[in-house]
Amino acid sequence: MTSLSVILSCVVMFLLTGALGVLMGRSHRATPAIYGLCLLPSAIAFATSLMHLATSIVDAPTLVLPIGLPWLGAHFRLDALSSFFLLVANLGSLLSSLYGLGYGRHEHAPHRVLPFFPAFIAGMILVLLADDAFTFLISWEFMSLASWALVMAHHRNADNRRAGYLYIVMASFGTLTLLLAFGLLAGPKGAYGFATMRAAEHAPLTAGLVLILLLLGAGSKAGLVPLHVWLPLAHPAGPSHVSALMSGIMTKIAIYGFIRITFDLLGTSMWWSGLIVLMLGAGTAAFGILHALMERDLKRLLAYSTIENIGVIFVSLGLALAFKADGMGLAAALALTAALFHVLNHSFFKSLLFFGAGAVLTATGARDMEKLGGLIHHMPITSFTFLVGCVSISALPPFNGFASEWLVFQAILQSPDLPQWALKIAVPAVGGLLALSAALAAACFIKAFGITFLGRPRTASADEVAEVDHFSLAAMCVLAGLCLLTGILPGAIIDGVSPVVFSLVGERMPRQMDIPWLSIVPIAESRSSYNGLLVFLFIAVSASATIFIVHRYASRTLRRSAAWDCGFPESSPSTQYTAGSFAQPVRRVFGTLALRARERVDMPAPGDLRPATFSVEQQDLIWEGLYVPITGAVGFAAEKLNRLQFLSIRRYLSLVFLALVFLLLVLALWS
Repeated sequence: MTSLSVILSCVVMFLLTGALGVLMGRSHRATPAIYGLCLLPSAIAFATSLMHLATSIVDAPTLVLPIGLPWLGAHFRLDALSSFFLLVANLGSLLSSLYGLGYGRHEHAPHRVLPFFPAFIAGMILVLLADDAFTFLISWEFMSLASWALVMAHHRNADNRRAGYLYIVMASFGTLTLLLAFGLLAGPKGAYGFATMRAAEHAPLTAGLVLILLLLGAGSKAGLVPLHVWLPLAHPAGPSHVSALMSGIMTKIAIYGFIRITFDLLGTSMWWSGLIVLMLGAGTAAFGILHALMERDLKRLLAYSTIENIGVIFVSLGLALAFKADGMGLAAALALTAALFHVLNHSFFKSLLFFGAGAVLTATGARDMEKLGGLIHHMPITSFTFLVGCVSISALPPFNGFASEWLVFQAILQSPDLPQWALKIAVPAVGGLLALSAALAAACFIKAFGITFLGRPRTASADEVAEVDHFSLAAMCVLAGLCLLTGILPGAIIDGVSPVVFSLVGERMPRQMDIPWLSIVPIAESRSSYNGLLVFLFIAVSASATIFIVHRYASRTLRRSAAWDCGFPESSPSTQYTAGSFAQPVRRVFGTLALRARERVDMPAPGDLRPATFSVEQQDLIWEGLYVPITGAVGFAAEKLNRLQFLSIRRYLSLVFLALVFLLLVLALWS
């Protein structure tokens, strides 16, 4: 039995588990049964994809099933690229299922989640295995519909209904643009198989149109600005383990679609395509983290942070496209390795952070950081694992976020060798913007951890909490360990993804595990190197020595004094820093231009007993500048086209005839 057949069997198991969720309905045994059954196919598919990636460098088994289009069938293929993303997807689904065993017991309506959770995982796996356009689009739409059902699980909430509506509209738009992109790749002969597309020659104009359509289709699913508007609404709307799947895994499926088409099916690349992707990625990173820093809703903050990390990945992909177009194979391999490494890392720490947010929500019933605080005393394990996620996503050594973002900057440093002046100027500017985004990310997650877990409880619900269940803690601890392990041993990951990189750009980075002391050397030792293990040992030894010296040699004289109160003798929790006050300096620097932030202070006159009030107004310029006019235009057009419902039969026939003539003209000109 081939690896491909095993993974397709796992898809069948997921679908049968979803059907069992429908049959079990509201049974109290449904939650442990469904999530427990999801563990098995997730583990099997993960192990199979890992073995295939590790042992099958060239082998890419295929399978054709007699379903789908009659003349085409359904083609499936398992190559190095699919194996890597299957590894990411199935590890995420495995840990989400484990987390769901505990978290799912607190769901108000589990029967609205359980049937669609395994179906969602099955849809993502089918996208990664599809080897023809029809199967890809059907799987893509199935994935979108299953995730939409999970977003709408708590549909009685008006915000969730709005999020679901916006998500399904953007998902339909994305599928339409991907359909058009595949139509251009297939050509007038309708060659919808990926193998035929891969072997065909594509004109520069066709390649450019496909890239634009792909950025609209895959970019909308990934959360690329300005197509991001659904993401900060939809990702927090579902249960927390579903949010982890959507932010940590589903966005990577969109990145897979982008890589599959641009690097594999299109074949040749143009330098200007790399410039477009690069600039969009940089803008996405800066926009996402700036909005995340302004948020006080913990899950919305994490959703906006996903947008920032998607921007980092697209910057790396844009660099890889530019380097590949200019024949700089080693630099292209470095940039693509950085992108794939960050794909894996983001799936780890973003899933961990959403799990932590879910634990906080379970314990306190609140997502608003202004209502939290002091949780570290009652939830020490959740606090520690969430801190690991915060340090990782802030790209601080020795955790994994630093390793992949360091590789991105090493790829940026190769830009002086590019021949185009547009790239010579743009890439360093993008590097500066990424550095700013990294600094803002650190500030953002200092706020997220500090306001949520440190200080004093701001409400009674934050003061009367307990640690969450063991299943949830186990999932978080595994992810925290993976964040550290991949940070101190990045060479193993770089070598692991080298078959993927070689299959796409024809080059690979030097083997890293052969380098002494487990260092990683992207280009040459004379330029730069990094050793995560030594950094980890240095931090551990330094911290241990400091603790020992302080406890061994500090004065044992006991002195008691009042704690420093920062000049505020009032002990009320309201005197603490809030999420809004923490973000105020950044808001005053960037918010006026980027968010049109306005601060309003109502200070009563002397003698007036009214309380003073302070409020902040922020605007999403992309929503108001792009989507509001579009929705207005659509509404106006719909009102005018409504007259078509009341035409006579002769006018209907005339309209159909004119539409047929127009389509025939298009077909004649295209062919």
